[in-house]
Amino acid sequence: MLKDIFPYEYAESVYGIDYKKLYDMGYRGLIFDIDNTLTHHGDDATPEAEKLLGKLTEMGFKVVLLSDNDKERCDRFVKNCDVPYVCDADKPHSAGFKRAIQTLRMSKKKTVCIGDQLFYDILGANRLGIATIMVHFITAPGETRIGKRRYAEFSLLRLWKHTRLCGRLGDIFKED
Repeated sequence: MLKDIFPYEYAESVYGIDYKKLYDMGYRGLIFDIDNTLTHHGDDATPEAEKLLGKLTEMGFKVVLLSDNDKERCDRFVKNCDVPYVCDADKPHSAGFKRAIQTLRMSKKKTVCIGDQLFYDILGANRLGIATIMVHFITAPGETRIGKRRYAEFSLLRLWKHTRLCGRLGDIFKED
């Protein structure tokens, strides 16, 4: 049970991950959540997110966005990105993750899922055997309310740090 909930790794943001190290480890597919992972919930893609997605495809990664949002929201997010998406994913159920893998045309063993929620992004990917990186969720300036589920995630992550399930990918972080 805990193996399904715990991420392989945890990063402060998508920008703190050394994607070259992931590539060198043999990973070629990346599944990204959108809201609170790449941008604040409901916002358009930032220039920084667009640049990251472009850089990753230039590196040789196949990238797909996996979102519980509808097509309109996903279309708005990718308007300046050449990245496919799977919308209405119904995470953590497996159907959306399977569609993402099919879109990538990639083995799940060569894929990493990156998201901000243990009970949706991480749980869904782990159940299918996809490696996972959880990132700290993006908040808007002045936003202080985070909800009960986030507090549960914090508690589980504290526990995770003391298990053998912590650090399953190794050092995948950028050096400052």
